[in-house]
Amino acid sequence: MIRSELVARIAEQNPHLYAKDVEAVVATILDRMVNALADGDRVELRGFGAFSTRGVKARTGRNPRTGQAVAVEAKRGVQFRSSKTMRVWLNLKSADQEDEAERLL
Repeated sequence: MIRSELVARIAEQNPHLYAKDVEAVVATILDRMVNALADGDRVELRGFGAFSTRGVKARTGRNPRTGQAVAVEAKRGVQFRSSKTMRVWLNLKSADQEDEAERLL
């Protein structure tokens, strides 16, 4: 799902809201998440998962076209860890697990 699909689905489920207002809310939420991660904070969405940053060490890479060695600088990357509720929902296989998923929510 891309951002425009998310906005359309939220607007569809909430007919009392204008699509432009939903777009502004989604943009604000995502901007706040990006700013928090840029500041080194952890962003947790209960029932979905947690985003955090981690350092990636500098290394020597290769240009795939020429095979020449290239220095890759150290940088920060985003790490996502899904919540237990998300993992249960993604791996539903029986009615028993559906009951467990309902209990977790």
